[in-house]
Amino acid sequence: MATTVLIVDDHSDFRARARRLLEAEGYEVVGEAADGAAAREASGRLEPDLVLLDLQLPDMTGFALAAEITAADPAPAVVITSTRDAADFGDLARRHGALGFISKAELSAEALDSFVPPRRA
Repeated sequence: MATTVLIVDDHSDFRARARRLLEAEGYEVVGEAADGAAAREASGRLEPDLVLLDLQLPDMTGFALAAEITAADPAPAVVITSTRDAADFGDLARRHGALGFISKAELSAEALDSFVPPRRA
């Protein structure tokens, strides 16, 4: 059974690129969301194994949303992403319930696997 992923980012180009990359590596992308409200709803409805979450959303920060999503039962794993460097936000991401932070430039299945053990077929 593949690891299911919800991609949350306000840029459709990044969502499309992340989807292609992750699906090519065996992840199953079950949904996408462009803002915090849509992400909150999709996470509850789809119950993904992993939420790839942008740091800056139009209606809230990724940190605030990570804290909400990881408080759910069942809670998905959350990895925050941004164009910024991981050294700037890794600790802060973990303090808000995320497993960590990946720079968008460094997004790969290998990078995600370092946070979430793969369930890929």
